[in-house]
Amino acid sequence: MKLLLSIAFVICWSSGFIGAKLGAGSASAITILMWRFLPLAVILIVVATVSGTAWRGLTVRDVARQAMIGVLSQSGYLLTVYYAIQLGVSSGTTALIDGVQPLVAGALAGPLLRQYVSRKQWIGLCLGVSGATIVTMADAAAGTGAAWWAYLIPFLGMFSLVAATFLESRSHVRVAPAVSLTVHCATSAVIFTALAVSAGAAKPPAELSFWAAITWLVALSTFGGYGLYWLILRRSGVTKVNTLMFLMAPVTAVWGTLMFGEPFGPHTAVGLAVGLAAVVIVHRGDTSSTKVCARDTGTGEPARPAKYGA
Repeated sequence: MKLLLSIAFVICWSSGFIGAKLGAGSASAITILMWRFLPLAVILIVVATVSGTAWRGLTVRDVARQAMIGVLSQSGYLLTVYYAIQLGVSSGTTALIDGVQPLVAGALAGPLLRQYVSRKQWIGLCLGVSGATIVTMADAAAGTGAAWWAYLIPFLGMFSLVAATFLESRSHVRVAPAVSLTVHCATSAVIFTALAVSAGAAKPPAELSFWAAITWLVALSTFGGYGLYWLILRRSGVTKVNTLMFLMAPVTAVWGTLMFGEPFGPHTAVGLAVGLAAVVIVHRGDTSSTKVCARDTGTGEPARPAKYGA
């Protein structure tokens, strides 16, 4: 059962990069993002109004904190991912850069959260960055049409996710997944609607492909990927669910090759293999990386790193 959930999670999460590519041909990034989150936010708010049990005990400050996490983990992250793909960066490369996030978070956990990072995990970090570099250079050399600076944009999104991870890790209040999803989606809906309206890009195109991409993103990426993330997190823990994030790159690269004819040469294969090796090393080298000093949380319990995204 755990294996099936893990496979479903990887497929659903990686579908977000493919959905972004599907919609990029018919509309701008902010138009896609606006219509991905606006209807979804309305539905979630209605559901939250009818069933408000999970919201009991939460203060305005708690909700505001979740809104800020949503700005970083959804709005900032997704805008950079979609923009990079729109500029011509392949979906596989974007996914691989995103997949480095858990390793970067692990490297920063020591100075910021007093979490122990083992020597093997440092090796995994170096391998993960090396894999991302190899694939990025291979993608750039393949003549995808993307400018050199376009490859820096996914890194901005990745660091936005890292910031959201540490902001959530410092929280003393456990927030139900349904609450955090509603707040994050509502925040993203407001931000992307404001951006789309100000840019004159709020009107959706009439093409069927656009609405197919929106349906794909809401069903597979948001409910599938995001929902399965929380389910696996509760059943298996942070380390295992974050390790699965490194499998998004090869899966997305295969999808991109089959659906869009994106280049998948020897250098890309080597880079992905290096990234997978990083997964194994980080997973085996994880001894006490999720332990945090009790005085850092003020509750006597370890803080809870989190990962959000596509």
